[in-house]
Amino acid sequence: MTDSERQDIAATAKLVVVKVGTRVLTGPDGLLDFEQIDSLSRQIDLLMKSGRKVVLVSSGAVGAGMGRLCLTHRPTELAKLQAVAAVGQSSLIEAYERALRGRGHHAAQVLLVADDLQQRTRYLNIRNTLRALLNFQAIPIVNENDTVSVEELRTTFGDNDRLAALVTNVLGAPLLVLLSDVEGLFDQHPSNPGATRIDTISQIDDRIEAMAQDKVTGLSKGGMASKLRAARIVTQAGGNVIIASGRDGAVLEKICAGELIGTLFPARGASMPAWKRWLGWSADPQGTLSLDSGAKDAVIMRGSSLLAAGVSHVHGDFKKGDVVTLLSEDGRELARGLVNYTSDELTRIRGLTTEKIANVLGYCPYEEVVHRDNLTIICSDPSTPR
Repeated sequence: MTDSERQDIAATAKLVVVKVGTRVLTGPDGLLDFEQIDSLSRQIDLLMKSGRKVVLVSSGAVGAGMGRLCLTHRPTELAKLQAVAAVGQSSLIEAYERALRGRGHHAAQVLLVADDLQQRTRYLNIRNTLRALLNFQAIPIVNENDTVSVEELRTTFGDNDRLAALVTNVLGAPLLVLLSDVEGLFDQHPSNPGATRIDTISQIDDRIEAMAQDKVTGLSKGGMASKLRAARIVTQAGGNVIIASGRDGAVLEKICAGELIGTLFPARGASMPAWKRWLGWSADPQGTLSLDSGAKDAVIMRGSSLLAAGVSHVHGDFKKGDVVTLLSEDGRELARGLVNYTSDELTRIRGLTTEKIANVLGYCPYEEVVHRDNLTIICSDPSTPR
């Protein structure tokens, strides 16, 4: 059975980011399942033959390393986990290269750490490299660089679901497919009798988040909650997300045919410009500004710039031009933007009308604390102008 909305998404999705998790790529013993690698590579080949380009965000390095090192249990010590991941990365990329090369493609290993996407120059370098690989008809195989990350394997990007969402935003891809060991989001735990898969979710709210039931194992850092967070990132930036079962040997073909499988999270509007996607979800904020209710309504609902009069509290040590987070009075994250004043200056002028700034500072270089053009709205209100 096909669905018209999904058919429209599939028709325009000439670039697809696919994330495959540890639970899909490994067997019950925790070791890498090479048949799954081959199945996934076959599906990627079919997508490319249909004129699409594919980026794969793949977990599985620890499972691959366990197999190569003949380990029967996943290590718990961080240094040993990093060592196993280092050994496993080569095994994982070899498996993809072997499966893809037989179909006329090449795998390109891309290992990232969180800072790579937070810093604007490195962010652009990564985007350019990924685009060049796609132009060579190679398949980028992206993973977090667990060997050098300090907080990884526990979380830096958070998990590979978030990494996949950020890569989707880096490239402005219209579709992210999150392959899981379940068929989508269910209205209760999938193992419960009567559990029903939800076909489409237009807004991720508290009710939807309450349905996320993480299954805790020793192999995965992900789970449905992290997939919902990834879906929120992508849909707010104008992309579409589908969560589906990676154990279905034809799942990618079915998705690109517009079939009604998995759970669809449609885009919440047109795709954001690349600059605003970086600002909203990849940049590293250096401070926070709390907004009073009037400023919140002006910025979020009416599309205004932020003025000093609407700033109630200033936190952090930042310079002019740094990225700051805008918070509501109750601490919810509303937006991010480039600030026109230092933290010291803002502490002195917060709450003041624009005409009084020069009286306090001796100068007033900007009317706006954060100009609308340098601001990305990231709250979840569907009526919010972006």
